[in-house]
Amino acid sequence: MLNVTPNGSEGSFWMSGAGPAADANGNIFALDANGTFDSTLNPQGFPSQGDFGNAFLKIATTNKQLTVADYFEMFNQTAENSTDEDLGSGGALVLPDLTDGSGQTRHLAVGAGKDGNIYVVDRDSMGKFNPSANKVYQQIQNALAGGVFSIPAFFNNTVYYGAVGDSIKAFGISAAQLVSTPASQTANAFPYPGATPSISANGNGNAILWVAENATPAVLHAYDAKDLSTELYNSNEAPSGRDQFGVGNKFITPMIINGKVYVGTTNGVGVFGLLH
Repeated sequence: MLNVTPNGSEGSFWMSGAGPAADANGNIFALDANGTFDSTLNPQGFPSQGDFGNAFLKIATTNKQLTVADYFEMFNQTAENSTDEDLGSGGALVLPDLTDGSGQTRHLAVGAGKDGNIYVVDRDSMGKFNPSANKVYQQIQNALAGGVFSIPAFFNNTVYYGAVGDSIKAFGISAAQLVSTPASQTANAFPYPGATPSISANGNGNAILWVAENATPAVLHAYDAKDLSTELYNSNEAPSGRDQFGVGNKFITPMIINGKVYVGTTNGVGVFGLLH
């Protein structure tokens, strides 16, 4: 058991239903919600009272004990905590090893929350807290038009985000950095809570990005993952409402297996496949 605000309040893990991420060394990465953060640091740069509210956390599991091994905290954490602009509405994604411009291998993770910024952390040195400026590996300011209530998808050196009131955006990776301008994005935006994208592909080819829209009726969309401006299908386009599957729902992740796509509803599961 781990309490990340033992001498404060709040500081939950909810991440809009996203699970925590983990690396090959057994470290867990998660985004903490609004909560107490001790801006007075000990000599190791950690909060003096052990309170990590609104932080991007690396949690070690050595000897089956959960401990905060490293963290990143925004310099404006007081303002974000006081206005319910927590990082913890989104989920953390561990990226595969990447090589930067100098040939160094980077171990990175990415996360975003309600402030619309994308934060990329170096998992070996996350940046901790500085009251004047963020010491994070990379920050893309205002990358997204709204808050993130989802976890991104990763495929073929690209990270896909679906924020509230925003298009699904594809951010390419170059020299171990996210390219700040999306390589492509969907023509339509997604209402609250945005969307959690999923990828299906045949190896590295024929990739499709699937995403559920919280609308009435709910809509399942399929896009060309290489160019999100190309919509391949949506469940509202068939005649006579054939493919409609109920009202929308929050925090739904399309699941793809054995040639079918499964989408949760408020009272069941919509199952999509090829007509024969």
